Amino acid sequence: MSDGRLRWRAVQVHAQPPESHLQKFLGELWAAVGAETGDRLEVAVEPLSMGIAGGGPSVLKKVISGEIGFHVFMGPGLAHAVPAMEIQGLPFAFSTSEQVTAAMDGELGEYLGREMAAKGLHAFPCGLMENGFRQIVSAKRPVRRVEDLEGYRMRIPEGRIFTDLFESLGAAPVTVSIDKLYGALRDGAVDGQENPLVVAEELKLHEVAGCVSVTNHVWSGFNLYGNLGFWSALPADVQAIVQRNVAKFVSAQRAHVRALNRELEGRLASRGMRFNIADTAGFRSRLAAGFYARWKSQLGATAWGLLERATGRLG
Repeated sequence: MSDGRLRWRAVQVHAQPPESHLQKFLGELWAAVGAETGDRLEVAVEPLSMGIAGGGPSVLKKVISGEIGFHVFMGPGLAHAVPAMEIQGLPFAFSTSEQVTAAMDGELGEYLGREMAAKGLHAFPCGLMENGFRQIVSAKRPVRRVEDLEGYRMRIPEGRIFTDLFESLGAAPVTVSIDKLYGALRDGAVDGQENPLVVAEELKLHEVAGCVSVTNHVWSGFNLYGNLGFWSALPADVQAIVQRNVAKFVSAQRAHVRALNRELEGRLASRGMRFNIADTAGFRSRLAAGFYARWKSQLGATAWGLLERATGRLG
């Protein structure tokens, strides 16, 4: 990726549209890096997963091979290569975004970073970007209690934990990439989807779905990571500039999305979306019967212990 003149070029890929906040913040991040390094490191930001078939999991493979330099991806998506990353998708584990980032910027994040390095990936310290708590957006009927999910065709992203979660709740999970989500709702291929409100806003889901059930069932975010070999080849001063800017722009992105998610209920309601607070006691009851024990076994005692140090006892 170097052009032989002590300059390095790479691509930063994300799955959101060109007009999304991710494009803005990632663009500003790498522009700042370019300016501070005198363009020794130039990173082009590419939205919509560069149109790569298979979306995030396919991009992940290209990051591992070194074909792509940098990517942002949810933890359960990264679990295709690093199984411990599923822990970021554990339902009802966190109560606030601040609790999440304290854990992921701390010991749990350090552990996950070592797991990623073992697979040839560099996870940026303090590089977990905010997406927010996930809510259920339905095309026609609201979800008020767990019984309403029986047979419900729920669009989910890649990740075994999402499949297990919604199967445990009685739904029929359907994996659809983010770029196909609008069409799946419009065409009736799914009954609904679950994502933070910022996704409903950026994908204009109010045009194809009318009901939002507030569940806060899973926190989700975007891990900023890259190819470890490419990262290790960068000079120490360039690495320091990148890390400093990652911390700066990720902090700004977190604040922006947290504020946006707080105000979006009113904005989306003004566009015709109907909100209800779901009774999640039934959700938690269904999951208590085996789900947490199953995932504690799969994730391992070390990761689970570090998580519970931040959250308290789960299950």
